[in-house]
Amino acid sequence: MNNREFIAKRIAKELKDGDVVNLGIGMPTMVADYIPEDVHIMLQAEDGILGVGPRAVPGEENLDCIDAGGNYVTTVKGACYFDSSTSFCIIRGGHVDITVLGALEVDEEGNVANWMVPGKKVPGMGGAMDLVVGARKVILAMEHVNKNGAPKILKKCRLPLTAVNVAKTIVTDMAVIEVVPHKGLVLKEVAPGLTPEDVQKATEARLTISPDLKVIEV
Repeated sequence: MNNREFIAKRIAKELKDGDVVNLGIGMPTMVADYIPEDVHIMLQAEDGILGVGPRAVPGEENLDCIDAGGNYVTTVKGACYFDSSTSFCIIRGGHVDITVLGALEVDEEGNVANWMVPGKKVPGMGGAMDLVVGARKVILAMEHVNKNGAPKILKKCRLPLTAVNVAKTIVTDMAVIEVVPHKGLVLKEVAPGLTPEDVQKATEARLTISPDLKVIEV
């Protein structure tokens, strides 16, 4: 199991019966493949689907059924389709319970930067700015450090922000961390084989260790 699969599997355990969930482009879309069979949720794609299922098996794709990342997907019983304006009315109206997004940086106040690195070409912020303020809970799916080994969980974000004070849960290949108002970042779970000290060394922001700290299970 690689890091991305590990993160996606752990996030899938955060989803509960009845949730309406939006999965962002990239790693978050992988969560759809790991939702437990006994958990019944409705996945929303901002391009206009409510009721997204797992990715389509190669050779069995419906060319008219894709998610916001351009992946061919299946749909579940009861799925419906609509235009993008209706889709964003659902998001902005507070009807999405959880959104799972990737992030370039997050800090101890729950500020999120996930859309651009200055000096590099980017397609734009997309629906992220609507999702982080419209969804009731924001879960970040991200690797704990960047490709150079530098922390991505910071005291203060340095990149242009997507939104402020919005992240609630951070799931990485090393840990599960909750953003708690007035308390900062609380380390709730650590990956197998790691210690809280290992996680803190890879984190710029200060972590408070939960008294109920446990090992991540996927």
